[in-house]
Amino acid sequence: MKSELEELRRAFSGRLLIEDEEKAPFLTDWRRKWAGKAVAVAQPESAADVAAVVRWCADHGIAVVPQGGNTGLSGGATPDASGRALVLSLARLNKVRALDTLNNTITVEAGVTLQQVQEAALEAGRLFPLSLAAEGTCTIGGNLASNAGGVQVLRYGNARELCLGLEAVTARGEVWDGLRGLRKDNTGYDLRDLFIGSEGTLGVITAAVLKLHPLPAAQVAAFVAVPDPASALALLQLAQARLGAGLTAFELMSDVCIALVEKHVDSARLPLAERSPWYVLLEVSDNVDEAHASAAIEGLLEAALEQELATDAALSASLAQFRAMWALREDISESQGAEGRTIKHDIALPISRIAEFIELMGAEIARRWPNERLVVFGHLGDGNLHYNLSPAADRLAPEHRAAFEALEEPVNRCVHDTVAALGGSISAEHGLGVLRRDESARHKSSVDLRLMHAIKSALDPQGIMNPGKLLPPTKELSE
Repeated sequence: MKSELEELRRAFSGRLLIEDEEKAPFLTDWRRKWAGKAVAVAQPESAADVAAVVRWCADHGIAVVPQGGNTGLSGGATPDASGRALVLSLARLNKVRALDTLNNTITVEAGVTLQQVQEAALEAGRLFPLSLAAEGTCTIGGNLASNAGGVQVLRYGNARELCLGLEAVTARGEVWDGLRGLRKDNTGYDLRDLFIGSEGTLGVITAAVLKLHPLPAAQVAAFVAVPDPASALALLQLAQARLGAGLTAFELMSDVCIALVEKHVDSARLPLAERSPWYVLLEVSDNVDEAHASAAIEGLLEAALEQELATDAALSASLAQFRAMWALREDISESQGAEGRTIKHDIALPISRIAEFIELMGAEIARRWPNERLVVFGHLGDGNLHYNLSPAADRLAPEHRAAFEALEEPVNRCVHDTVAALGGSISAEHGLGVLRRDESARHKSSVDLRLMHAIKSALDPQGIMNPGKLLPPTKELSE
């Protein structure tokens, strides 16, 4: 293989990592749940270089595993243990190619981090609204490959809605140039949408044209105590009616979540006088000024208190308070992780059925696994819940770890079957990867699976693009 790798090294500009210590950081996922092997890690510097690497892989029967910031939660960017894969790191495709303030678009390469896109937009007096906890590390290519969501989907949509055009390298090693900044283009199949959300199984995204938005004049947040999820949903309806498009985010958190953050983050403080079983964090963006935004939220909160949808509320009066409120929400995942092993679910439900799900599932978890803690939070405004479990506070010792880990499969099945019965999805924004691949197939119809495999076969006839991710093996279709 050494001579073949030397051939590859000469075929493109960039870095080729072949030593074990060089490859190691790219072979394990962020959660340290999956680890694999690779013949090499390639870090090309252009789309043409990516195409050259993919052609070499196709010629030598080597699988291609695209990787961005390696912050995924489903194992979608980690090679398997066969050693017959090449990790294609896009970190060096890191240029902002163009910014058009009149068209409100920015064209960036796949390795540009989400934070860098946000900052470039801000310098031009524009907003790129995709916002994730990992935004300093995750990359646009990965965001698009997994159709990332985040906290502002309610107003601006997922990554798919924020992308107008793509550049991608096909499984044959061709560069497809679809970098058009058009909001209307009815000229055939939307190839862009095939690559977005495909998790690198159809090709490699190398650049994108992204939508920008006017920079809001003011952003105000409110932290609201609500008695239960049903009240939170009623508050959401009231907020949408009163605030319209100004409602940017609407997050739901249980008190268990906030207690974890207070335990593990020294600066965390509940901004309310008394605790509540549930809380809502909502944000308003305003194109007038902060006084106008504050008045709008104050009117909403007064109505919510009068209608007994809320029991207490705090309004951000400064940038520091705004950030502190958001930190309570954004620090939940890391605080839960600090407790040890977790069982995670990234689910989507019709918004109208979320309260029903939480009540049904909570009762079932309490009946079957009474020693475990539910850590429930998520983007209520778009129907996405992170429905997680942690061991009870008195069962965090290492001797209890194996017993908790043994619960993952039955808990997953219980949660996902209920989600499916209520018309939901078992993967909202994290992607399927290997984590949810087989579980998703269990809930897909044979027509769904055959259509997806047909697309995969047409665009990747050799099956070299990120094999083993997203789709189950074809043999399962006949079972």
